[in-house]
Amino acid sequence: MKFRFIPAALLSVVALTLTGCSGSSATDNSLSSVLDAGTLVIGTEGTYRPFSFHEDGSGELTGYDVEVARAVAAELGVDAKFEETQWDAIFAGLTAGRWDTIANQVSITPERLDAYKFSTPYTYSTGVIVVPSDNTSITSFASLDGKTTAQSLTSNWNTLATESGATVEGVEGWAQSVALVEQGRVDATVNDKLTFLDYQKTNGADNLKIAAETEARSESAFAFAKDGTALADAVSEALATLSADGTLAELSDKYFGADVSQ
Repeated sequence: MKFRFIPAALLSVVALTLTGCSGSSATDNSLSSVLDAGTLVIGTEGTYRPFSFHEDGSGELTGYDVEVARAVAAELGVDAKFEETQWDAIFAGLTAGRWDTIANQVSITPERLDAYKFSTPYTYSTGVIVVPSDNTSITSFASLDGKTTAQSLTSNWNTLATESGATVEGVEGWAQSVALVEQGRVDATVNDKLTFLDYQKTNGADNLKIAAETEARSESAFAFAKDGTALADAVSEALATLSADGTLAELSDKYFGADVSQ
């Protein structure tokens, strides 16, 4: 068996976990099982650019979430093994123990907190108004009143635009929304900041800018089974190290041209 260096901090987590559970009917072996196996098994889609995807459709699995997960596994002293699945099955696979964690931009919600454990977030985002770079009339969500935006009618961004007083032109998704903004056929589109940053990074998009963003932020983190506290805590420690040494900021800049990790 290949020798693996296990950081002292992780051994302490294991010891504390086992000690803390000595009087309990169940032991949290979520971390110790990963360390013993030498592998962190990660559920992900593999079709969710720029977070988890195959370059050119058939190349190596890559993406922001994939690279963060690989860096976390390295901090734990284990290998990263990815299991690809559809989003609709990803949480069922976690519950069934097919993988140890999910790395797929899983946002933390009250409902998910009731059912799963989470690490500290590694991605933060807001809702933003995207307008042509020369637009000066839209500077806040309130100023969308009377303006026209392009939105997917089933998205929460459509709700936000409508509640802000905008007249919405329905589209199928971001690609159509941003095209209409660039063509001057609508005044703006409301969407996730990460979506815009990815588009800007990939396409240049110097003709577009963010006019305003929401105060509330979404937080995405690694998800674990409800009884996976020890592993969740260890991954949070790894993320803290990767934040402190600049790894998360570097990966953020690679994919988004901005630090989305804090």
